Amino acid sequence: KSEYAIGIDLGTTFSCVSVWKNNRVEILANEFSNRITPSCIAFTNKERLIGEVAKAQLLSNQKNTITNVKRLMGYTYEKLINESNLKDFPYKIINKDDFVGIKVSYKKKDIILQPEEVSSIILQKMKHIAEKYLGQNVSKAVITVPAYFNESQRQSTIDAGKIAGLEVLRIINEPTAAALAYGFNELDPKVKQNILVYDFGGGTLDCSILTISNGVFNVRSTSGDTYLGGEDIDNLLVNYC
Repeated sequence: KSEYAIGIDLGTTFSCVSVWKNNRVEILANEFSNRITPSCIAFTNKERLIGEVAKAQLLSNQKNTITNVKRLMGYTYEKLINESNLKDFPYKIINKDDFVGIKVSYKKKDIILQPEEVSSIILQKMKHIAEKYLGQNVSKAVITVPAYFNESQRQSTIDAGKIAGLEVLRIINEPTAAALAYGFNELDPKVKQNILVYDFGGGTLDCSILTISNGVFNVRSTSGDTYLGGEDIDNLLVNYC
C-alpha cells in the first residue's frame, strides 16, 4: 500500500481534509457527506461530540461546547485577556500555569483542557475521515495556518498534531496553500507574477502578496486580523441589534 500524507485546513469555524490521489487533490467528505466539518467539540454527561453533532446542541449546552479554539492557540493567559474579550467565549477560560485553560464538565466532572488538546481532537477527526476513505492508517500531515501566526502559535499547531498521532511534515501559510490549490504554480515559469490572496475566513482575515517565479512562491508581504472574520461580523451584528 502507498503511504499517504494528508493535508488539513484547521480552521477557526470549519476544518477540511484532503489527500493527493489519482493524480489530483481529493477533498474528503465526513460521515454526513460534508466536505467541511465544524471545528466544534462538546462534552455531555454521557459522551464527547465532534463536528456537526456538537454544533447541533450548541445552544442547549453552551458552557461545555468549545468553538473558535484556534483563537486561543499559542497564547499566554495574560496576553489573551489583553487582546480579546473573554465574554465572546461562551465556555469558561481560566489561567492554567500562566497559559490558557478551558474548563468544561464531562461526565459530571470538571476537566481542564489546553487549546492544543482541543485542536488535536479536531485533527483526529480529520485523520479518521482520511483513514476511512483510504482504508489504511495515516500518520503524516501538512497543516495550514494564517500567514501572520507567530512562532508560538505555529508550534502549538505542531503540538496539536503530535497529540493527534500525526507527524506534521510542514506548516504552510494559508494564502500559499490557496494559491497552490488554484493552480498558480502551473503558470508560465518564465513570467514572474504577483498575486494578491485575500482570505476571509470564519475567524480570521488574511491578505498576502505572493511573487511566483519558476514555480517558487515568495511571500512578499502579509497582513491580517485575527478578530475580523465571519464570527466577528456576527458578534458586531448581535451587539448592534
